Amino acid sequence: MFHIEDKVDLLALSESAELEFKLAEGQDGKGKLPNDFWPTYSAMANCRGGYVVLGVRERKGNLTLAGIKEIETVQKQLFDIADNAGKVNINLLNNDNVKVVIIEKKQLLVIKIPAARREQKPVYLKNQPMKETFIRLHEGDHRCSEEQVKRMFAEQVESSRDDKILIGFNFADIDIGSLSAYKNLFAAAKPQHPWLELELFEMFKQLGGWRKNRQTGEEGITFAGVMMFGTWDAIQEAAPNYFVDYRERDEANTQRWIDRIYPDGSWSGNIFDFYRRTYRKLITDLKVPFELQQGRRIDESKTHEAIREALVNTLVHADYTGRSSILIIKRPDLFGFRNPGLMRVPPEIAVKGGESDCRNRKMHQMFLMIGAGERAGSGIPKIYSGWEWAKWRKPKLYEKQNYMKNKTI
Repeated sequence: MFHIEDKVDLLALSESAELEFKLAEGQDGKGKLPNDFWPTYSAMANCRGGYVVLGVRERKGNLTLAGIKEIETVQKQLFDIADNAGKVNINLLNNDNVKVVIIEKKQLLVIKIPAARREQKPVYLKNQPMKETFIRLHEGDHRCSEEQVKRMFAEQVESSRDDKILIGFNFADIDIGSLSAYKNLFAAAKPQHPWLELELFEMFKQLGGWRKNRQTGEEGITFAGVMMFGTWDAIQEAAPNYFVDYRERDEANTQRWIDRIYPDGSWSGNIFDFYRRTYRKLITDLKVPFELQQGRRIDESKTHEAIREALVNTLVHADYTGRSSILIIKRPDLFGFRNPGLMRVPPEIAVKGGESDCRNRKMHQMFLMIGAGERAGSGIPKIYSGWEWAKWRKPKLYEKQNYMKNKTI
């Protein structure tokens, strides 16, 4: 709980994505849980959580103490409705989430709304997920589009998004040149690995590019296999919104690019080939200080490792059903990495490391086999460490909600 000790503390606050003020007077002025509390509950739960302070009037950014006379009534209404499945599909609240605060003899109710776990989303109202699911943007509650709700449901039931078997696809949809190049990198990273003795198709199966469902007997190429090594035609059918884009600029304040990589028909367009081409571009200007390890010169620095991790992280955590593209920017003053899909682990926890919920685990494993990418939960800290080693300014990690044509409540 955040603390409000007096009126000075209260007036120093303002509404935001994680803080909302509401009256709770009711028609008789004694106290009633406001109806518009529940869209805020849904919105904050579906985002990163937040606080609602009841008993405060907010108007054009100005806060006025109103208080709640019968605060026990409001508390009872809160928990009664939270436990009503006809009103809200999941109750995230307990006694520790609710606190009574008294300022100038007026009672306020501070409610902490936890962020729902991926397995609990979407949090929706009135048994109508497609119409009554909300997200929080700035200080407003916005209705989700049906597409957003469907993606939440998909994230809920699919721990890994890329092991799905694609019906109608086969090994002819794989770019053999890409898979052969991967095998060469695999051999360099793990020269004694037994999979290297297999034919390409058998190695591809071992990597997770082909899977058999033991319950149904169904088998076939996986989403990971097509996205990582597929031909452009196959990728377009598997993920119609997929697009990868690398842009290099020679000036910070310009949209003009001097080099670009995108699926233009001259190469496969798959994730592995995009990784290879883009990584070479990203590290072109990086210097490698002279350093020996066991008598051999080290060919790359911690910054090389950090950039490689940032690129792999962008690719394996992307939501390839999203409408946004993967975009990598190189400028004299920064490296930028953007992918579609909100983070499954809150940014502040991801920076500390130790916790991971990878959206595309098969792809992640494929990168690990060639020495690219880090084990679960250690990637983001390695990026920060590499930037610190190079004495660059601290990286910024953030996520942005894209609500398209949602309505504000």
